[in-house]
Amino acid sequence: MKEFIQTLKNIWSLKELRDKIILTLTLVLVYRFASYVSLPAINMAEVGNLLQHYKNQGGNQQGAGLLGLLSSFTGGAFSRASIMALGIMPYISASIIVQLMGMAIPYLQKLQKDGESGRNTLNQITRWLTIGVCLVQAPSYLTSVTQYFLPYSQFQSAYYIDPASIMFWLPSIVILVAGSVFAMWLGEKITDKGIGNGISILIMVGILADLPTAFYQEVLTQNGKGGLGSIMILVEIIFWLLVVLLAIILSVAVRKIPIQYVSRAQARGGVSRNLMEGARQWIPLKVNAAGVMPIIFAQALMFVPGLLTKVDESNTFLAGFKNVFSWQYNVLFALLIIIFSFFYTAITIPVNQMADDLKRNGGLIPKVRPGKETADYLDDILSKITLPGAIFLSIFAVLPAIVHGAFVQTDRFALFFGGTSLLIMVGVILDTVQQINTYLLNHHYDGLMQSKLSRSSNY
Repeated sequence: MKEFIQTLKNIWSLKELRDKIILTLTLVLVYRFASYVSLPAINMAEVGNLLQHYKNQGGNQQGAGLLGLLSSFTGGAFSRASIMALGIMPYISASIIVQLMGMAIPYLQKLQKDGESGRNTLNQITRWLTIGVCLVQAPSYLTSVTQYFLPYSQFQSAYYIDPASIMFWLPSIVILVAGSVFAMWLGEKITDKGIGNGISILIMVGILADLPTAFYQEVLTQNGKGGLGSIMILVEIIFWLLVVLLAIILSVAVRKIPIQYVSRAQARGGVSRNLMEGARQWIPLKVNAAGVMPIIFAQALMFVPGLLTKVDESNTFLAGFKNVFSWQYNVLFALLIIIFSFFYTAITIPVNQMADDLKRNGGLIPKVRPGKETADYLDDILSKITLPGAIFLSIFAVLPAIVHGAFVQTDRFALFFGGTSLLIMVGVILDTVQQINTYLLNHHYDGLMQSKLSRSSNY
C-alpha cells in the first residue's frame, strides 16, 4: 500500500503527466455531461419509460437486452435520446471500414506505408467516413425511437414536435451527427494532449457509468422477494473479480519467439562462431492478437438472425436469436467470434513482412531459415496460439448468458461478467497504466542523465 501511495505521489509530482491526467478527466466530464443533454424535440421526463415499456411489449424483453447492450457503449445516452446517442461508435465503424478497405485498395495500402503523412491522410478519410456513417445511423436511430421504442401513438407527451414533421427529423439528424463528431474530437484531443487512447477511454467511461446502477439493481433484486440474499452478492463480486483477472491474463498472454541479430562484423568473423554473440531478443505474439474486434464484428452480424423472426414469428427457435441470453444466440455468437478471430489475426499480423524485416536487419529465428521458412514458421505458431485464444474469447463473450442463467438476477449486471464491455475496460485500463509507467520511467532516466551531467560539469 505504501508503494501504491508513493506511486501516486510520483505521478502527481510530474507536471506534464499531471496536466495530461487533469485534461483527460476534464474532457471525460464534458463527454458525460453532454450525454445527459436530450434532443430538443423530445421530453426527457417521458424517455425514462423507454426501456420499461419496451420490456412490457408482448415478449420484447429480448429486444430490451439488445437495446441495453447498445446503450452500455454510450453510457446510457442511447436510451436517453441524448445528443450523444450515437456516441463514438460511428467513428469505430468508420475505422474498421478503412482498415478492411486497406486490404483491397492500393491507394490505402500506400498510405499505410507512408509513415506520419500517410496516417494523417488516413485519419482524415476516417473522419469524413464517420460523418457518412452518422448520416446513415442517425435516421435509423430516430426511426427506432419514434416507431418501436417510444411510439408517438402511445407516448405523445414525450414529443414537443410531431415526429412525422420535417422540423423533427432535420434538426435531430444534424444534432446527432454533430454530437458524434464532437465525441470524435474529444477522443482525438485526449489521445493528443491527454493520457491513453481517447476513443477507447470514452467507450470505457460509457460502460463504467452504467456499472453502479446495474450493481444497485442487482443488490435490490437479490435482497428482494425471490432473491438469494447478500451472500450471493458476495459470491458474485468474488466471481466477477476472478473473471477480471482471467481477462487480464487473456489480454497480456504472449508466445515469445526467440530471435538473434548478428552484425555484419560478426558475420564476417564466422556465423557459427559469432552467432551466439549477437543480441538475443524476442518476438511477442499475442494469444489474443485480435483483441475485442471479433466480438464487435460478431455483434454487428447478430442483428441479422433477429430479423428472421419477421419471416415466421411463431418459430420459437428463430425467436431465440433476439434474446442475447438464449442458447441459440450464444452458440452462433461463439462460432462467429472464433471465425473472426482467425480472420482478423490473418489480416492484421503480416507474417511475410515480419520475416522480410528480420532478414533485412540481420535477424533470424534459431534453426529456421530466413525468408519464406520464417514466414511459414510464424504463421504456424500464430495459428496454433490463435485457436485457444479464440476459444477463450468466445467463452468470455457468452459468459454473461451463463451467469445470468446460473445466479445473476438482472440483465444489466450480467453484461459486466464478460463480453465486449469487460474486455474493453480491462484493455483500456492496462494500456493507460502502461503509458503512465512509461512517463515515470522516462522521468527516472532523465533524472539519472541530469545527475551525471551535473557531476561531470563539476570537473
